[in-house]
Amino acid sequence: MTAVNTPPDWEALVTSAKRIEHAKSLALFQDDARNRSLRLALGGCHFDFMRQRVDQQILGELLAVAEKRKIFAKRDAMFAGAHVNVSENRQVLHPALRNGAPAAPKALQEQVLATKARLYELVEGIRSGRYRGYTGKAISDVVHIGIGGSHLGPELAVTALGKTNSNTSGYENGPNIHFVANVDARDIALSLSGLNPDTTLFIMVSKSFSTLETQLNATTARSWFLERTGNLEAIGQHFIGVTANVDLAHKFGLHEERIYPLWDWVGGRFSLWSAVGLPIMLKLGTEAFEQFLAGARAADEHFLGAPATENIPLIAALLATWNTVALNCDSLAVLSYDQRLSLLPDYLQQLEMESNGKSVSIDGQPLPYRTMQILWGGCGTNGQHAYHQLLHQGTSRFAADFILVGRDDLDRPEHHQWLLANGFAQGQAMSLGSQPESEKQAYKAVSGQHPSTTILMDELGPKQLGCLLAVYEHKVFCQGVLWNINSFDQWGVELGKQLALPIFTQLQGQDASHQDPATRYLIDYYRSLQPAES
Repeated sequence: MTAVNTPPDWEALVTSAKRIEHAKSLALFQDDARNRSLRLALGGCHFDFMRQRVDQQILGELLAVAEKRKIFAKRDAMFAGAHVNVSENRQVLHPALRNGAPAAPKALQEQVLATKARLYELVEGIRSGRYRGYTGKAISDVVHIGIGGSHLGPELAVTALGKTNSNTSGYENGPNIHFVANVDARDIALSLSGLNPDTTLFIMVSKSFSTLETQLNATTARSWFLERTGNLEAIGQHFIGVTANVDLAHKFGLHEERIYPLWDWVGGRFSLWSAVGLPIMLKLGTEAFEQFLAGARAADEHFLGAPATENIPLIAALLATWNTVALNCDSLAVLSYDQRLSLLPDYLQQLEMESNGKSVSIDGQPLPYRTMQILWGGCGTNGQHAYHQLLHQGTSRFAADFILVGRDDLDRPEHHQWLLANGFAQGQAMSLGSQPESEKQAYKAVSGQHPSTTILMDELGPKQLGCLLAVYEHKVFCQGVLWNINSFDQWGVELGKQLALPIFTQLQGQDASHQDPATRYLIDYYRSLQPAES
């Protein structure tokens, strides 16, 4: 099948893409009405879409597509509890975790509140020192074991918000948080190094309680604990489970009161607002976590109530889809100009690519048009001395999101102003470019005309981060509707897991002769590296 790069009902946009191809960004900036419509604010986050490659006509055409696709009707259905995850026949109600889905079933909302009360009681006990380990000592360290959606969101939030400074009063009371995800033994070995089992708490997060990486790391942690304590009964005081599979959690040795639910209506990559976010609560405290939820709830309320022309998640999704299918941007660079947000690209990789990296429609039909870009990124200003060369003078088409923070929490204005100056300048260079005075200096040419969004947060606090992440969540939903795909399953991750099972046994010595030649060669070569049995 030959791919055509645009979905149905994009006929007008195809023509507009050809028209805008030769328009200079500086010329687009002369339209004040356009500029005003592309500057929006919410929850202490300012979304500046001015550098996107659109004019007022294109914006109108994109909004017409959204109306034709009935995005708002589908949004309302999702928030009310419709089974919009059709391949798994599930609801998608993560906004209910932050009280942002008022139309969700009442019983479901009551479950969320009851679970949060249990979590907050545990958090206050640990942070105050009332909760004690089996020897009577307070908890000083927490090892969080998960992977993917059970790991990326909490680690991002703890890294972004868990630093002690003048604006984080009380955060310093939280325990040290260590994150383990990789099945590579070095990950858990480094996390456990130097810890005292008497004062260490383990959190295991797996909806099925059978995720291979999490199970192996949890078993290693359990063995480490028992080797040092010799006390099987102490498992219940030092291990906590977040899961939907209570039976397996019991078999592992967890006590009923230390098992917290993960519901099937919460996808892993949308789950940091639930018990999965326990490390965030422990590090920041319940008051800050409530601010985190409030920021996300503000995004929910905005998504539900703002008109299409001012609806930030919808505008972000329309522009991102336009960049992908009309302007042929193959990748999205997320460029975080704040060291605390260094993990944001990792988090968004899963949120966006696992959600919308699909080639089959929600009806099960192959898609003949381009869907999700490859999302990648890094932390400024480091990237400017690495991959920005390709961005400015390479031949690939891309879009970019710049994430910056306005207020300087370290009281080092020279550092912070240089950081912001570089972030603003990189967006300017990608948009406007530069041409050398002489043709003999063509090697200095920077073409520009690359679309980008700048998100400037007033400050990096729980409310602002919660709002930002929820906006990206709703952007994902809108793009799924525009592409007619199910953003809430992830069947593509299963094949590799299934293929790894027989390979694991073959690495241990079982017959690999039926494997394909390339895989068999690698298995045989691995075996040749192992010491001969005596």
